[in-house]
Amino acid sequence: MYLIERYIMGETRRSVTIIVGFLTFIFASYSTQRYLTDAANGIISLQAVFYIVFYKVLIALEMLLPVGLYVSVAIALGQLHSDSEVIAILASGCSPLKLYKAILYLAIPVGILVTVLSMYARPWAYSQIYQLKQQSQSELDTRHLQAKKFNLNDSGRMILAEKIDSTTQMLTDVLIYTPSVGKTYVFRARSMQVTDPSQTTPSVMFHAGTAYELDHQGSADNGQTYNNFNLHPKPARQETEVKSKAASNSELSRASDPAYKAELQWRESRGISAILMALLAISLSRTKPRQGRFSTLLPLAIVFTIIFYAGNISRTLVANHTLPTFPGVWLVPLLMLISLLILLAREFSLLQKLRR
Repeated sequence: MYLIERYIMGETRRSVTIIVGFLTFIFASYSTQRYLTDAANGIISLQAVFYIVFYKVLIALEMLLPVGLYVSVAIALGQLHSDSEVIAILASGCSPLKLYKAILYLAIPVGILVTVLSMYARPWAYSQIYQLKQQSQSELDTRHLQAKKFNLNDSGRMILAEKIDSTTQMLTDVLIYTPSVGKTYVFRARSMQVTDPSQTTPSVMFHAGTAYELDHQGSADNGQTYNNFNLHPKPARQETEVKSKAASNSELSRASDPAYKAELQWRESRGISAILMALLAISLSRTKPRQGRFSTLLPLAIVFTIIFYAGNISRTLVANHTLPTFPGVWLVPLLMLISLLILLAREFSLLQKLRR
């Protein structure tokens, strides 16, 4: 490896380390605050918070690494352009390909790491998160319920009780609100015994209370008074998107569901997209003389926003069967490659004109 490549790699690598570290810290802090709030509200257990944050950070690295590399290339080469070092490199007879070669030395390992994270670490982390939530987020597990507070789950079911005894699984002066399609169910009881707190077969026994079935159209409301009432709440179902994110690559490849195919294409394309983003940043980082190294950050931010939203939209369209699976999610990396080739052709065309 020549001196120029090592110099450019060194400048870029330092920026990558700082930016990715900073973004990871910000994301981890935000996730910790979010899940600590859920723990305070009784939605999940406190012990699960830090495990979930770790898994969330592992998932986020799939996005943070390409972003860090993209911004680092832009800043490092922007500084070289601002200090006229790129002009000096080209004036010495070096080809512009040296810039791309130097960035590729760094982008390829990052792309491989992103691919490994996306293909293996991300689905594993999602499966661990779902298992933790199933173990600690049971809405009927009295160890995680708090008295005199609205205990909510992801489906909107709310439990409010004056007193909660975790030893006997007994709730006193309890109110349960359960929304559903077209109807809302409200249960009011002097006491409630949790007979089965599991998420798969939940079961409770109400004592001395009233049950209301409220029709959203207001035409079929119903109310019942009871002494003892055994209720089996509808267990929470895992959505297709949730299942696909935690599924293994072999499961995704065998599945016929478009959502699974979209997820597989998303995983396979992350590493290539990271490399293409870094190469695009080389052309987009070029500045005019006496311009600051941050003068290109706005167009770079716009390009990144377009790539980010286009990737998510294409995945959603494939999952909804609106966009065919070929090219599917690969449409965005394909457009990035075409854009890169156009920028390269333009760059070498300008260079040839300057040398004449």
